[in-house]
Amino acid sequence: MPQVLTTTATILCPHGGKGTTTPATPYVDAQGGYVTGEGDVGVLSCVFIVPCVSYTLKSMGLNASTIAGRKVILATDFQQSATGLPLSIVETTNVIDDSTPAPLPAGASSAPLAPELLDVAPPVVVAVPPSVPFVTSTMLPATAPIAFTLTTAFPLAWTLTLLNSTLQKSIDVTNGVPGLVVAPAGGTWSSPSLTVTATMTAAFLAALGPGTHYLYMTGVSKRGKSSFAQATLVVS
Repeated sequence: MPQVLTTTATILCPHGGKGTTTPATPYVDAQGGYVTGEGDVGVLSCVFIVPCVSYTLKSMGLNASTIAGRKVILATDFQQSATGLPLSIVETTNVIDDSTPAPLPAGASSAPLAPELLDVAPPVVVAVPPSVPFVTSTMLPATAPIAFTLTTAFPLAWTLTLLNSTLQKSIDVTNGVPGLVVAPAGGTWSSPSLTVTATMTAAFLAALGPGTHYLYMTGVSKRGKSSFAQATLVVS
């Protein structure tokens, strides 16, 4: 049975920044907190070099419950920070939403959840190599591939995000950018096991600037569970 996401849930970004959600319609009390709805926003106490400062809650459309005309958020709905990184959620209240998007005849009960919605195991995501050194004076290595492997029984999607510490910004590179080729690109994940390779040119790495930069690969299952792998790009 999926839990409803409330304002008392523990929400963390990958760097340990804690989230505080402000409900737009604080109408439904839930064991000391409030039920959240689609579009509610939150702030994160992240102090990373490219901080995750906020988030906006989004529904995956797996339930039918609404609050003030907005979808109720489930604790299992996949959420991201404004920088595009996955948020981990631990809900401690026991408010359950077993509704389904499909309309039910009057008096009928919901059908049992499909196997993919009963699976609460997060995907496994691995980056090889986990760190890539690059020397600007020699422009070596000439190319730098990183292979991300993603595994889950019920895959949904993946995203690839670059955090540039020199520019202090995050960039969605799921489809690649000039100098960074992603294969396959696009974020589609349909087979239980997938390998996505991000290959960077020397010119691309040099343009990042001196310092440590980060590639985050996030895999998401159909239930909304997620995991990520971080690869560091050390430019000297």
